[in-house]
Amino acid sequence: MSRCRTDGIAGRSVGSQAGSSPNSVRIRRRRLPTLSPRLHPVAAGRNRGSHERSSDPECDPSLWSDDLLGLHDPLKASDPVVPVDAASSRVLPPGKLAPERLARVLNLLPASDPALLVGPGQGEDAAVLAWRGSELLVATSDPITFTTDDIGLYALTVGLNDLAVCGAEPRWFLPTVLLPAGQATVPETEHMFQQLGEACTAAGISVVGGHTEVTDAVRRTVISGTMLGTVDRKHLVATAGAQPGDILLLAGWCPVEAVSILARTMHRPLLDQGWTPAELDDASQCLYEPGISIREPALAAARSGLATAMHDPTEGGVATAMHELAAASNTGLEVDLDRIPIPTFAARICRDCGLDPLGCIASGSLLCTCRPGDADALKDAWRDLGWPSVQVGRVTSPEAGLVARHRGRPVPLPQFAADELTRLPAA
Repeated sequence: MSRCRTDGIAGRSVGSQAGSSPNSVRIRRRRLPTLSPRLHPVAAGRNRGSHERSSDPECDPSLWSDDLLGLHDPLKASDPVVPVDAASSRVLPPGKLAPERLARVLNLLPASDPALLVGPGQGEDAAVLAWRGSELLVATSDPITFTTDDIGLYALTVGLNDLAVCGAEPRWFLPTVLLPAGQATVPETEHMFQQLGEACTAAGISVVGGHTEVTDAVRRTVISGTMLGTVDRKHLVATAGAQPGDILLLAGWCPVEAVSILARTMHRPLLDQGWTPAELDDASQCLYEPGISIREPALAAARSGLATAMHDPTEGGVATAMHELAAASNTGLEVDLDRIPIPTFAARICRDCGLDPLGCIASGSLLCTCRPGDADALKDAWRDLGWPSVQVGRVTSPEAGLVARHRGRPVPLPQFAADELTRLPAA
């Protein structure tokens, strides 16, 4: 998935799904998962706090940490190792722009309006503008550049997540729909719009504009959505708000979105690796249950006043999101990799595709920082909503840098030049 928003993300397309999807959108209140126990053993453990214990056998980090941590050199194609000026004529690799290059291109853009409170920057999920008194306007933009039967749901949810981590209620949506010439059909187009309409209705969002055209410029359908919403100033949360001494929490598990994508796009290879059709169907349904929306826990954290910063892990996975949060806040991080909740089946599907789960697209999880004395109250609030959470680290001074620990020993915090899914064979 490629999403271009205020943090300057760029990516590449991932192919259309190989499996089937429901014909209607299901946006539902978060509840305990109902996936098959053979695939989703952690579901049964939520009531007993399975994610709270890194030693839980169903989230055993040894399955992924030793096999996948450092499976390949994630920085070998990264821009940061080449001076920006020297690389000015290079073709950009897929994935997010390197921080130095992102900073350079953002500096070419005007962002001086006095109403702009939060503007473009690494890790920031949305723009924030002064609007009416204490009410602020929050805006984000995201394109979905891989085609699945669920593209309407994706387009809505990724924008919704960006607003929610700022504490904003989404209200208005403007989709730009680009249909591939010579491929798009009337039934497919009508189904996509029906799905998008159902998703907006379920989320209480009005479509107030947009654009649709058939064009040779795309090879598959692209929806680029602009989402707007509002938040009271006292509930605004920014990625840049983390402070040294804060606790780093993760709500949900990783990488929900990648699991669903892999089950759909790598269907045949995974069957050849021993996965059953039923297991892959269950994995593909992670798009719906537990789902990729983090609206509920993010808004709860914002309204509680306990969150100092929040971030929505997307491309590059939870590891990249941690780098982004630290960069936005100008802090360091100390992360316990063994406490990142990666269920056994999720680690298995990433391993069988040769991917590091820490670098796989991770919509459906939430990074949040808070003061040490507020962590238990925040986790309790999420637990009441059916969301597991765990402390995965703490915020440190910028001089301390970004460090991680695995089985008690220091290791580098993984950093990915591109999302792991971009290493899959082209569809």
